Amino acid sequence: MTWLTQFFTWWNGQTLNTRFHTWRNGELVGHDEMGNAYFRTKGGKLDPALGFERRWVIFSGASEGSAVPPGWYGWLHHTVPTPPTAETYVARDWEMPHKPNMTGTAEAYRPEGSMLASGVRPAATGDYQAWTPGN
Repeated sequence: MTWLTQFFTWWNGQTLNTRFHTWRNGELVGHDEMGNAYFRTKGGKLDPALGFERRWVIFSGASEGSAVPPGWYGWLHHTVPTPPTAETYVARDWEMPHKPNMTGTAEAYRPEGSMLASGVRPAATGDYQAWTPGN
């Protein structure tokens, strides 16, 4: 079944083409606490078209970009040259832990006044004046 999902879907881990490319050209750099695997081109070889090495992640489940921790995000986007496995990375105070995107689920954020939120909509305050043509 895993083989079929890799053949027909791109959002569950990796496709067969990504698996083949990673096997042929990739070098494992490390794993994060969520089980995602991070790769770069073998030996840090520079891509002649880009001028820098290629870096990529293979997710351990559904492919969700927000599931990349801050340290790995910086390395993937060439903000920092060394991966978190090569240094003692400590998250900053303002870096928040991963929270999955809940849009489209029952746990999605619904602000007060939303038609989908429970409760009563707050009364209008009267500070709004409707626009009419010619005024």
